[in-house]
Amino acid sequence: MGATIIDGNALAAKAKAEVQIRVRELTTAGQRVHLSAVLVGSTPAGELYASRQRQACAAVGIDYDLITLPHDSDHAAVAHAIQRLNSDASVTGIMLHLPLPPHLDATELQYAIDPVKDVEGVNPANIGNVVYGHTLIAPCTARAVIELIEWTKVPLQGAEAVIVGASEIAGKPIALLLAEKLATVTLCHIATRDLPSHTRRAEVLVSAVGKPNLITAAHVRPGAVVVDVGINRVRQPDGSFKTTGDVEYEPVRDLAGFITPVPGGVGPMTVAMLLKNTLRSAELRQAGR
Repeated sequence: MGATIIDGNALAAKAKAEVQIRVRELTTAGQRVHLSAVLVGSTPAGELYASRQRQACAAVGIDYDLITLPHDSDHAAVAHAIQRLNSDASVTGIMLHLPLPPHLDATELQYAIDPVKDVEGVNPANIGNVVYGHTLIAPCTARAVIELIEWTKVPLQGAEAVIVGASEIAGKPIALLLAEKLATVTLCHIATRDLPSHTRRAEVLVSAVGKPNLITAAHVRPGAVVVDVGINRVRQPDGSFKTTGDVEYEPVRDLAGFITPVPGGVGPMTVAMLLKNTLRSAELRQAGR
């Protein structure tokens, strides 16, 4: 019969509807939810992403504005813009568009964002809270993966979970959040020897590498939950491009118990988690955090 598809579009729509209700309640109580995004260097891709963010926020009642800085802005100028947003009581959430121009250090600038307003969950303080099991705001992609897995109702306590990819915004926080659920977690990366020997043990397998067809049927345990975080643009023989994940979809779908498609899986859910985190920031402010 093949795997059950984990429909990220449907789950994201449900999450957005819940956010909309809560945003309306906060607004009625006098607390506006307001996301400010900082974009350094105006590019067509950056402007398009910001436009889509604006539309997503508007759909659930979140105020949105974009602060665009020149491409040659130095660290002090970007940090000043972030500090101004930190001190602005009307702004409840802040995000910094990546990638930044190469002369800027993203980690240092993310550290400048107030942890309570850090809607992407990338401030080292928020990552540290995940490590200690006191999650304040989790990285959007990691939170999306956890919610998609939980939808399957597969018990995580004691489950073998394998994460392929050890990035700071995906692989590592996903591993930490799964460990918080008492899964037994293996984190694989570029230096892992004999990757299939690890992945074939996984009841829950997450790939977050960005390499097309990295995960084949030979890597997958029958009945496993397979979550594909990868987004790759692959040129087709006719010169067109196709968006694919890390997972060789059709062969793995025949073997797995649950699987996320690409597109339509983790991507839309990550957008929904950004909105959820923006709401969370406003709720923390309301609570005096």
